[in-house]
Amino acid sequence: MIKGVATKQLKFIPDERGRLMEILRNDDEMFIKFGQVYLTTTYPGVVKAWHYHKEQDDYITCIKGMLKLVLYDSRERSATKGELNEFFIGEYNPMVVKVPAMIYHGWKCISDEEAIVINVPTEVYDRQKPDEYRLDPHKNDIPYNWERKDG
Repeated sequence: MIKGVATKQLKFIPDERGRLMEILRNDDEMFIKFGQVYLTTTYPGVVKAWHYHKEQDDYITCIKGMLKLVLYDSRERSATKGELNEFFIGEYNPMVVKVPAMIYHGWKCISDEEAIVINVPTEVYDRQKPDEYRLDPHKNDIPYNWERKDG
């Protein structure tokens, strides 16, 4: 192999909700510097929610299909405590959304095909001690209903 060239075999990790594939981590031997980049997918109609991080910010982009990305501020001392933000992102509205630490977030695939998402968190995912704090997508104190709103 040419000096300086490196390869890393990638693999998808599937489950009943979709797929995930880590692309590049800052702890990879070939990497120079930053947090992590990963790809995840969501099947049509599936909700992946709710969670927040204490340390990391997320930068979420949907590159195929469409997502309804929802954020909720539950921070006690926040001027926007209790506020919800809804973003419709993907092929028809390309956008990156920065999700700060301590903000609950999740999404629903609203396209007829699988949505493909790239996330660039500011920290590396620690499999031994994940910075993820989860709630059930439907049974929780967040005032949000994932159903489609016609009208």
